[in-house]
Amino acid sequence: MNPLYRLYTHKLRRQLAGLPQPQHVAIVMDGNRRWARQAGLDDVRLGHRFGAHHLEQFLAWSARAGVRCVTAWVASADNIKRRDPAEVDYLMQLAETVLAKHVRRDHRWRLHVAGQLDLLPDSTARALKEAVEATRDRHDAGDLTIAIGYSGRLEVVDAVRGVLDEAAASGRELSEVAAELTEEDISRHLYVPGLPDPDLVIRTSGELRMSDFLLWQATRSDIEFCDLNWPAFREIDLLRALRTYGQRVLERSS
Repeated sequence: MNPLYRLYTHKLRRQLAGLPQPQHVAIVMDGNRRWARQAGLDDVRLGHRFGAHHLEQFLAWSARAGVRCVTAWVASADNIKRRDPAEVDYLMQLAETVLAKHVRRDHRWRLHVAGQLDLLPDSTARALKEAVEATRDRHDAGDLTIAIGYSGRLEVVDAVRGVLDEAAASGRELSEVAAELTEEDISRHLYVPGLPDPDLVIRTSGELRMSDFLLWQATRSDIEFCDLNWPAFREIDLLRALRTYGQRVLERSS
């Protein structure tokens, strides 16, 4: 590591001392293909490989910073349905061979999966489900959620459907369900219930939009947009985002 970079990293960590810190950070890992083109790679799919391995680094930085929950958006439902099948297949292989295997080795995290798993190849869905089971009993670990085949709108639709299915099974009338429906009823039927909502959402690549990510959970989140493409995102960029978050919280409370 460059000595100046190391000194700046230490300085940022010192600045975080005493600032409020997020319990849950969500990351939109955008810009893998753009990074590959800028790097002169002939196959832009290789950007996804660098991006998948980069998530391993991000998790290490997050653990070092004391972040207990991370949600990482790997692929949207639209990505899987509309992108070139060869690119989607490559991304699914990375989910199996990099992400699922890493979290089984890294005992700092307990895995959850959010999304429509029926959109994934059987082997990918199976690898992720097995990783979830393998990490389930890590009671002292942090919580890592992989959003894959994910749509925020569809998550809310599925949650409402879950409320209605539960009501039908218990014989309740629709008018009764409508009259008594609460936010907590919806939250209980989200893909990964029981986790805290994200305090901070980070999106890379300079895109200034949420793009159907955590629409229910992120209504009160701070949003940090970063111009760097995902594989170029550094630990200092995470620490800066944490510092900005802490400063904003202090300003709001003063």
